[in-house]
Amino acid sequence: MGLATAYNFLQAYPQKTLTLLEKEEKLATHQTGHNSGVLHSGIYYKPGSLKSATCRSGKKAMEEFCEREGIPYRICGKVIVAVDESEAARLAALNERGRENGIDCKVIDRSRLTELEPHAGGVKAIHVPETGIVDFTQVCSHLAARIREKGGDIITRAEVTAMREGSNEVMIQSAAGDYTAKYVINCAGLYSDRVASFVTPSSEVKIVPFRGEYFELRPEAQHLCSALIYPVPDLNFPFLGVHFTRRINGSVECGPNAVLAFAREGYRKSDVRLSELLEAVTYTGFLRLARKYWRTGSGEMWRSYSKSAFVKALQRLMPEISAHQLDPAPAGVRAQAVTRDGSLLDDFAFQETTRVVNVINAPSPAATASLRIGGIIVEKLARRF
Repeated sequence: MGLATAYNFLQAYPQKTLTLLEKEEKLATHQTGHNSGVLHSGIYYKPGSLKSATCRSGKKAMEEFCEREGIPYRICGKVIVAVDESEAARLAALNERGRENGIDCKVIDRSRLTELEPHAGGVKAIHVPETGIVDFTQVCSHLAARIREKGGDIITRAEVTAMREGSNEVMIQSAAGDYTAKYVINCAGLYSDRVASFVTPSSEVKIVPFRGEYFELRPEAQHLCSALIYPVPDLNFPFLGVHFTRRINGSVECGPNAVLAFAREGYRKSDVRLSELLEAVTYTGFLRLARKYWRTGSGEMWRSYSKSAFVKALQRLMPEISAHQLDPAPAGVRAQAVTRDGSLLDDFAFQETTRVVNVINAPSPAATASLRIGGIIVEKLARRF
């Protein structure tokens, strides 16, 4: 998101100076480098939401960028599977939402599902031909090259530790030194609320980290999944359930679950930062969320510690899958914005001051839509100058 915004900014205002401060030594180390690389169609998103408005145009912009840059991507399609008739009504409702969003999608019967995904279970499915896959880390590398080409400066190992907004400029303290700027855009992901709090301390939103854990099909089992196989989601909950995702490199991911991470960058169960854990579990919004979804959360935690439970969830979509066909794969951590009333903020969201635009929530399809959302962020900033 930060790179896409910087890219858009220099495309629109090549005469202006831009510096990008990156916390890590390398770009795309966190959410971008750990996601599953799906180019989302936009079928899930509530009509009228910013997600819905930007996903399709953002996907098109991303495909065009990949074409220009020679980045491999593939429009492989996906199926969303109803495992039995009890899910048929939700499947039909999701298909209708997709059509409202202008998606090329249709409900298919068991026979057609078997043609597309011979090893998938289920009685019927939605086929979404326009869904694709790409390596977003490679996308970031190319975005960075274009930013530098336009004169932008990218500083790594530059964690922002403080920021103060003045009447004419913003003063920034970082691990790479101090900076001043006329305007600042905060795309800090898992720490976006922390960075925002430097200039908007009364924020009503806090980032709660949820780890998504995966397995990977062993090479001899990769033929079981041709493209993408998803369950019918609960549209009241922002997580899509465990699914099968063929990656652009040919591997197949299975997952994720969604469990509270014990650190904002808690990619492993053993990663614990006590201060960040206490911050999350004592937050009023998280406590209300936990009360509301305790049953769902308990199931996710059980799958985290029980491979057999995880396999059982996968078998709903692919009955013949077995534990010996799965190897552990790297996890990701989702920066989920939670409000004080315990609601999961589901759409893109911003907090703005005179000189700072804070991106406080950028859930999926943020990577897919990043070039479009980046343009919107630039438009927000441009009103100020």
